[in-house]
Amino acid sequence: MKILDWYILKRYLFTFFIMLLLFIPIGITVHLAEKIGKILENEVPFIEVLIYFLDFTIYFAHLLFPLFLFLSVIWFTSKLANNTEVIAFLSSGVSFSRFLRPYMIGGVIVAILALVLGMYLAPNASNGFNDFNYKYLKSSKDALDNQNVYRQINDNDYIYVSNFDVRQKLGRNFTLEHFEDDKMTYKISANTIKYDEKDSLYHLVSYTKRHIGEKDDIIEVARRKDTLFSFDLEDLTPVVYIAETLPYGELNKFIEKEEKRGSSYINRYKLVKYRKWSLPVSVFILTIIAVAVSSIKRRGGMGVNLAFGICIAMVFVFFDKIFGVLASQSDFSPLVAVWFPNVIFGFLAAYLLYNAKR
Repeated sequence: MKILDWYILKRYLFTFFIMLLLFIPIGITVHLAEKIGKILENEVPFIEVLIYFLDFTIYFAHLLFPLFLFLSVIWFTSKLANNTEVIAFLSSGVSFSRFLRPYMIGGVIVAILALVLGMYLAPNASNGFNDFNYKYLKSSKDALDNQNVYRQINDNDYIYVSNFDVRQKLGRNFTLEHFEDDKMTYKISANTIKYDEKDSLYHLVSYTKRHIGEKDDIIEVARRKDTLFSFDLEDLTPVVYIAETLPYGELNKFIEKEEKRGSSYINRYKLVKYRKWSLPVSVFILTIIAVAVSSIKRRGGMGVNLAFGICIAMVFVFFDKIFGVLASQSDFSPLVAVWFPNVIFGFLAAYLLYNAKR
C-alpha cells in the first residue's frame, strides 16, 4: 500500500505545483497588459517593475491557493478514474477512506505551506505589491482611512478630524479630548491642523483650549498655535491595506491598538487575521470535494468533472467575496464571514464523501 500512497501523493503535489507554474505567468501577463499604460506614463524604473511582479507572483499565488489546489486534484484524479485506476484500487479491497489517505497527507503539506506563506511571506509581498499600486497606479488618498477619523491615542487622549489631506498633511475640524479618571480635564479644538515635517510641530488655526474645572472653566484662545502632540501621521491615518503587510504577531498587536482607536477599518483587519487560519482548513475541504467528485468515471470524461469542479470553485469564491465585503462594509462579524464558506462546503464535502463511499 505504500506504493499507492507515494503514487497518489507525488501526483497530488506535482500537479498542484505545475498548475501554479502555468497560471501565474498568465496572471502576470493579464495584469501587465492592464497596467502597462500607467507604468510607462509614470516612467517606473525597470528594477521596481521586476520587484513588483515578483511580489505580485507571491500575492497572486496566496490569493488563489485553494482554487489551484482544487482544480489540480480534480485534474489528476479524473485521469486516474478515466484510466480505471481508481476502480482497480478499490476492487483490490482498499476502502475509499484508505484511498483518500495520501490526499490528506498531501493536504497537510500544502496546508503547512499555505500557513507559512500567509503568516510570513505573503505579508512582505503584499507590502511591496500595495505600495507600488498606490505609488504609481492609484491615488495615495484611496489607500488611507482619512474620513471622520476618531482614534484613541493612549489611555487618556482621543482625537478627531473630519478629514485629513495626506499630501498637504492638513486636517480639518480637529478635536483632542484629555481624560483623567474617566473625567475630561481639557479639550483642544481647531479649524485646521497641519503637520510640519521640518520641526515636527503641528500648526493649529483658530485654536481653542478649554480647561474644565469643578466650578469654572478656563478658556485659552489663539488665532494660531504651534505645538507638539503624542501622535504622528501614521497614527492618524494608517493605510487601509496595512493588515495584509504585517506578520501574524504584529497583526494581533495592531488590531488591538486599532480597536482602542475606533478605526472604521477594524473589520477589514480582522478578516485578514482570520483568513490566515481559514485558508489551510479550506485545503482539506476542497481536496475531499475534488476527490469525491472526480473519482467516479463519467460518460463525459474529464471535461464533465472539470466543469463541475469549476462551478463549485466559482460558488466558493462567490461566498468568500460576498461575506468578505459584507463584513468589511458593515457590522457583520468578520469571524462568521471568513468561516461561513468553509462550514457550508464542509457539509458539502461530508455529503459527497458519504455518497462516494457508497
